[in-house]
Order: sequence, then structure tokens, then C-alpha cells
Amino acid sequence: MSNFSKSFSRRNFLAGASSLGALYAASGFALPLPALAAPLLDDPRIAAQPIADKGFASVRKIGKGLYATIADRSKGLQARCNGGILIGRDAAIMLEGFQTTLGSSFQLETLRSLTQLPIRAAINTHWHFDHTLGNSVYGGAGIPIWAHADVPARMTAYYTKWQAQDLATYLEPWEKRVRDAKTDSQREHAKSDIEGITGMFKPVSETVLALPNHSLDPAKMPIQIDLGGLTVAVEHYIGHTDTDLIFRVPEQNVIYTGDLLTGGQYPVNINGYPTKWRATVAKFATFDKNTLFVPGHGQVMGQEGVAEMLSCFDDVSVHAEKSYKAGVPVQDAIEQYVVPDKFKNYRMFSWGFTIGRTYEQLYVEWSGKPVQILNYS
Repeated sequence: MSNFSKSFSRRNFLAGASSLGALYAASGFALPLPALAAPLLDDPRIAAQPIADKGFASVRKIGKGLYATIADRSKGLQARCNGGILIGRDAAIMLEGFQTTLGSSFQLETLRSLTQLPIRAAINTHWHFDHTLGNSVYGGAGIPIWAHADVPARMTAYYTKWQAQDLATYLEPWEKRVRDAKTDSQREHAKSDIEGITGMFKPVSETVLALPNHSLDPAKMPIQIDLGGLTVAVEHYIGHTDTDLIFRVPEQNVIYTGDLLTGGQYPVNINGYPTKWRATVAKFATFDKNTLFVPGHGQVMGQEGVAEMLSCFDDVSVHAEKSYKAGVPVQDAIEQYVVPDKFKNYRMFSWGFTIGRTYEQLYVEWSGKPVQILNYS
């Protein structure tokens, strides 16, 4: 095949990434999700093919010593989130523990197929289950697990409690919301929350937790990790949680963002801070136009993906503000939000933990008064 034909074939495949992503979101993950956003098809940093592929996740080279582990939910939730491998002359690090040990094992095995250098650390970008439940693979291999200093406490406060509870008993208040729903949309939204909370509870209840054993103090950030010819800057931002870390390789304009960036889905604000989160994403938009972002979920993206996420934030906040100024009670306002055509194919973790939680938090900010908050702890 000629170089032109190769380029043309790849271009056609990747140019369909956005439409495939939409179908993927709308079809219950029945279709594979391309690893790259269409505008990146000619980026010379990115390999045309992955170096390893398990279906549920693949690993692709995206720079010198830099690799992105991209989850494909349509083929399984063993990974669920994206991760990364960074290799210098002297050492390597890995990002994320994923949802299961199968996900973290795949990443570790892939790293070992690339190098036998010492692994300095496996680092969690934040404390959520889909980024941490596979940590035990790293711990069992004697690899230090690093994270923001508050991550162990967050995991302990939530997840050990869930492991002592019965799912049916835990879901009873959520089932009551379905029974008490006054409209069909309210009922469907409440059902989506049950689906979301069950999707968190079950993997947590089935996993032996492995907490990070090396704390990264946010007061001392940014910090530099020298891997030998490859320097990684670790920075702390508040947004998706208060423990979010990003990993920046300035010399190559590559950033691993964790869930501070997510492609093709509404921002999940279960433990978020929407105003600060939006400000963080806006800061990403000021970075170099050629910056390559590895998000916590979705395709590897450039600045076009950042702009799209900002637009999604703004759509929700504009409608929330209109309702607030009109004196609409928050729970009524949540039900009145209408997903616009632009985002109709976006995946939504659940209505209450995306639209609902964002409205609740914004109402609190604007009024300074508490509102009814969905409690999942």
C-alpha cells in the first residue's frame, strides 16, 4: 500500500471518530470507540497503531517515551478509565489503577514488554474507584503507589463503608425515589442514578482495596519527577475532586489530565466543584495550541476537545443560572434541563450525579444556603 493510501485510510477511519463516538454513547457502548479524536490524525507524535490491545483497553505511543492506555467501554469495564506509561533512560512510571486488576495487569505487562527499567511509581490521578481498584497489582509487584495526600482517607471513608453494606439495603432510598417520582422523566432520572450508584458499589464491594502508600503534598506542587531525559511535572487542581493531579511533559506538549478532562460525556460532579473545575478546564484552553491531552475517559484530544468540554459546562451553568434567577427550586430546575442537540449523544453517568449535582452545587454557591443534596456516601 502506498504512503498516500495508508494516510487516506487512516484519515477516513479517524475522521469518523466523532460520529462513532456519538453512536457509542447512544448505543449503550455497542460500538468500539476510536482512541484518537479526528483532528489528531496527522499528529506525528502519535503512532498509527497501538502496541498492545486487549479490547477493553489499548496502549498507543504518543511521544518519545510516552504512551496512552485508552479504555474502550464497549468491550468491557476491566479498565474503564484511561491511563499512561512514561519511560525515561533511568526509570518509568505508570498512571492509574483502573477499575480492576485486569486493567492494571494489562498496563504493567505492556510496560514490561517495553522496558525492564525500575518502576518509580504507579500514580493515581484521584481517589475514585475506576482509577484505584486495580492498585493491588502494583502493590503486589512491589511498586510504590503514589497519590494526592488525601486519597487514602477518601477511599477509606467511602469504600470500606460500602464493603460492609448490603447492596439491596443500600439502594432502598434510591428505589424510593423511583417509587415516589411524579413524572416519567423524574422516574427515568432516578433509575439512571440507581444504575450509576450500582456501577460504583458493586466493583468496590468485590475488591480488596490497596491504598496509596506514598503521599504527594499539594502544598509542595508542582513537583518534578526525573526519569532520566524525561521530566514529568505533577500539578494539583481542584475540579472533578479535591485530589486531582495532572502530569505534564512540557518538552513534548503532552498532558495526562485524569478526569479533569473527559471526552464525549457530561462532567460527573459526584464529588466535584463545578466553578473551580470549569476554571481549570479554561486554563487548559490557554496552553499551547499543539498540546496533546490524555483525558480520564474518552479519546486522546487536542484543544478542540477542551473547547467542547467548556461548552458543555457553560450550557449547564447558563440554564442553571436562568432557573436560579427565576426563583425555580433547585429540584424542579434539575428536571427542567433539556439536553441540547449538540450534546444529545454524550454519555451521562447518571442524571443526578451530572446535571443534578451540578445544579445543586451552583445553587449553593449563588445563594450561600444549603439545598437538598443527593447523598450517596
